[in-house]
Amino acid sequence: MPFYALLLLYGVALVLQSTVLGFVTIFGIKPDLILLLAILNGFLLGPRQGAFLGFAGGVIVDLFAGSYIGMNAISKMVSGYLAGICGERLYQDNGLVLSGVTFSCSLAGLLVDYLLLHSLEVQVTILHAFFRVIIPTSLYNAVLVPFFYGRVLRSMKTRSREL
Repeated sequence: MPFYALLLLYGVALVLQSTVLGFVTIFGIKPDLILLLAILNGFLLGPRQGAFLGFAGGVIVDLFAGSYIGMNAISKMVSGYLAGICGERLYQDNGLVLSGVTFSCSLAGLLVDYLLLHSLEVQVTILHAFFRVIIPTSLYNAVLVPFFYGRVLRSMKTRSREL
């Protein structure tokens, strides 16, 4: 996928995440589209691209949100990298496999977020973070990924045939 298309896709995801998805919350949890894109691209393109796109998407989120600069970049980079490793070793044509990978990589990335916040002495209890944010967000992302995966996979296969 060309760089400009990816930049546009991340921009649209960021706008949707900060506006429309506020109305689609379940128990106060909304999906993390930037994390979802990093995991999806990492799974399909490999660990190097997944880490880069996760880092780039995280920097965009950090700059847009004005929170701790670099925190989202590191956590999304870890998620994209782990998804890339899974994508090299697992069957890529199955959406259920990607749902499991999305759940585990989201869990890992959000756990890195928690650990970074803890190292900055932001006091959030582990039980609250784990059961009210990390697991529900990971589940939400895992449920959403089959809706995007088929279209992205078909697009990539069509594009590779054209080359």
